[in-house]
Amino acid sequence: MKVLVLGAGVVGTTTAYFLAQDGHDVTVLDRQSAPALETSFANGAQISACHAKPWAEPKMPLQALRWSLQADAPLLFRPWRWDPPLWSWGLKFLRNCTSERMRINMDRTLRIALYSRSVLKSLRQHTGIQYNQVTKGILHIYRTPEEFAEGRTTAEQLSALGLPQDILTANECIELEPALTYAASKDLAGGLMSRDDESGDAHLFTEELAKLAIDRGVEFRFGVTIKSLKASGRRISRIITDHGDLDADAIVLALGSYSPHLAKPLGLHLPIYPAKGYSISIELDSPENAPTISLTDETRFMVFSRLGNTLRVAGTAELAGWDTSLKPVRVEALKRNAQSLFPNASSYDDLNPWCGLRPATPDSVPLLGGTSYENLFLNTGHGTLGWTMACGSAQITADLIAGRAPEIDLAGLTLERFERS
Repeated sequence: MKVLVLGAGVVGTTTAYFLAQDGHDVTVLDRQSAPALETSFANGAQISACHAKPWAEPKMPLQALRWSLQADAPLLFRPWRWDPPLWSWGLKFLRNCTSERMRINMDRTLRIALYSRSVLKSLRQHTGIQYNQVTKGILHIYRTPEEFAEGRTTAEQLSALGLPQDILTANECIELEPALTYAASKDLAGGLMSRDDESGDAHLFTEELAKLAIDRGVEFRFGVTIKSLKASGRRISRIITDHGDLDADAIVLALGSYSPHLAKPLGLHLPIYPAKGYSISIELDSPENAPTISLTDETRFMVFSRLGNTLRVAGTAELAGWDTSLKPVRVEALKRNAQSLFPNASSYDDLNPWCGLRPATPDSVPLLGGTSYENLFLNTGHGTLGWTMACGSAQITADLIAGRAPEIDLAGLTLERFERS
């Protein structure tokens, strides 16, 4: 079967690889000059099933309003901006800010995240792919007793859904990660350890997997801008690009935050809005003073992952449309927190800042599966967990195109949940 994958980020490239494994004739289109140069380029580097708790929770609406006047807030949302797509997305988000919806969405997110983690491990075993991976787990740290208590409640919920976590005292956190010694002298209430989670360089992974995909016959066409999709009846008949028209037996939409732009003229309304995330990549002067375990600072909403001699620090979400400009105040917040936790790891002079648009759905659950067009498939809307969910989402997409039943239940993971609401 001839398959076109739209998008060469970690999600699209991984999808192409699994489709090629099934023997399909696969072509990947992307406007950039190489794979993973946008949202997948410098993310938080975590394979984090432990982050299955959705953004939409009962306390978030009030918290977001409090943050709206804070330029470096963890979540920057300014509802007074003229932004109809944000307002539409925000109303759906508010409907998910109940305890019951949070539980349902956590279950759905964790289902795909755990499955994807297992698919990644199998892929690594069979290919030997290397991407600065660290398989020591992810340690969540809390600065106050109140936040730690809330974290333990979330851990209990995740455990009931199949993700056990260890509850650690502040001293046990330091025993596990000695680089936290300085933090403990100031404010460290305790931690949670998700031992089966991982970290690794999503950009490097995508580059290496693209090479393996090419070896299996995948063609990557870079520098190609996709203008529109044309339908004939209930099928997509043509893909219009600035390099000519294409057709295919099946098309996979894996364009992240830009997916709604192609879907809307077809009558498909994808509730995806870009959440701009930031990172800095810090070269380490004293690696022994930097963490070796991937960390999540639950108080500051930031993550820290070791990539060789580099410390990747990522966090914050800015709901400001498709604006890809980098705001220095948000970069400074990442630097300030990293320096306060690990003051002796680096001079912090060379930060290599980056930002990218993460495709967020109102319920933090991706959009997978088929559409009302029989040859158009969705693999998008993964939010902050694109790297975490990439392999599982790719395998599911390949299964559906091959006519196989996916290994996990897709209930609540498709566009149908929004079409019926």
